Amino acid sequence: MHIAFLNPQGNFDPKDSYWTEHPDFGGQLVYVKEIAIAMENLGHKVDIITRQIIDPEWLEFASSIDHYPDAKNLRILRFPCGPKTFLPKEQLWSYLGTEWTQNILKYYHQENQVPDAFTAHYADGGISAAIISSKTKIPFTFTGHSLGAQKLDKLLRTNTSLEQLDSQYHFARRIMAERISMNRASKVITSTNQERFEQYGHIAYKGAIDPADDTRFAVIPPGVNREIFSEVEKPDDKWVDQRINQAIKRDISQKRLSLPLVLASSRLDEKKNHVGIVKAFAKSEQLQHTANLAIAVRNLKDPLRDYHQLNVSERAIFNKIISLIRKSNLWGMVTAFPLNSQKELASAYRVLAKRKSVFALTSLYEPFGLANLEAMSCGLPVVVTRNGGPSESLKEGNRELGVLVDPSNPDDIAQGLLRLLSSKAEWNRFSSAGLKRVVFKYTWEKTAEGYLTTIEAIIKNPYQSINIPIHPFFLDPSPQNDIPLSMLANLMGRSK
Repeated sequence: MHIAFLNPQGNFDPKDSYWTEHPDFGGQLVYVKEIAIAMENLGHKVDIITRQIIDPEWLEFASSIDHYPDAKNLRILRFPCGPKTFLPKEQLWSYLGTEWTQNILKYYHQENQVPDAFTAHYADGGISAAIISSKTKIPFTFTGHSLGAQKLDKLLRTNTSLEQLDSQYHFARRIMAERISMNRASKVITSTNQERFEQYGHIAYKGAIDPADDTRFAVIPPGVNREIFSEVEKPDDKWVDQRINQAIKRDISQKRLSLPLVLASSRLDEKKNHVGIVKAFAKSEQLQHTANLAIAVRNLKDPLRDYHQLNVSERAIFNKIISLIRKSNLWGMVTAFPLNSQKELASAYRVLAKRKSVFALTSLYEPFGLANLEAMSCGLPVVVTRNGGPSESLKEGNRELGVLVDPSNPDDIAQGLLRLLSSKAEWNRFSSAGLKRVVFKYTWEKTAEGYLTTIEAIIKNPYQSINIPIHPFFLDPSPQNDIPLSMLANLMGRSK
């Protein structure tokens, strides 16, 4: 088969530039790349279609075509989409249904070989697929990753007005694009059943899709790159171990040097709740006696002292962390060091597993939770938020594969960490069970096979019962066609 991934936001290049350094370069890019490579390895022709950027600050994304090493049948295709310079995802909407999709169709027409199916990612990829499908009848799958209505709900709790939020994030366009995408997709792909029912059951999507309709959904969990994240020792482990030990000697009290670490290695974002882990340490003397806390920060040699170099939002989080350390007298119990790539991250997991350490991901909510599976794949047991995908991926009936905690409760976080840190038997049991869980269920090859089975089915039997038209804004993004705030308010079940 010939399969094309539609992903206008973020970008792709052979060196995976800027991953985790920008909100548009997060886990979704890892997801798309890994599935695409796995599909190519299984003998299929694959295109990743994204936006061309001609900008001196983003030189990696200027060429119209690119390739990953050793993936001969996988292309990265970049097409103009609005201004040549980089744009954040919230500013792409006006260019998708006109310039970007037109450039894609023109390219395939000239090549005289259209894909058998598209797989669309995020709302902007989804609306692009819907427009292309309306013109070509090529079927598509839609993977929303995270939907706008849930994000809007959370932001509205900050007492920011609907008008202000829509002005900044263009929620009316995003939610309308999501409604059209899920309604017109031959299959909607989610990572968990919980995601399917919680996200797509939101009132904003009523009438677009029924989450109880088994014919419309395919639950296909993401995977782990076992070539990188494995329990097998790699050459990089030695110098990553040296880096961690240097940081420990610099930051940790002499009498505590041999204690295991609790590692928080997710990006600095409020929803990742680093502060919750620090509060757990601050409240639990037993945890303080049992382990040290380690925070990984990309590209900072000495984060506890150089955090002023972070961007505004990251610095605000670190200010809270430093304030808690000072207030609770945690100096000498906390270290921080850089982990600048997936390979370094995997090495750190292996190194810390030898110290009987623990990975912690206490996010307020995780749609799936791939990071904890990557740690488990290296033999490092995990303590993870119970909110979202981990409650499904880390449980099999009554069997636990990781420790689930309430991220809003520092006491519960502390008890979850101590469950592993205070018992060698528990640490060993979770380390072994977590590794086996990943190997048997969560690899990118299995994810790709799930996609391929789904795509083969929709090629044979595309979905037909479409009842939501493509909104005029996406075909003619003029001011008079923009999606009114009153429509957004109505979809969200609110008054303007």
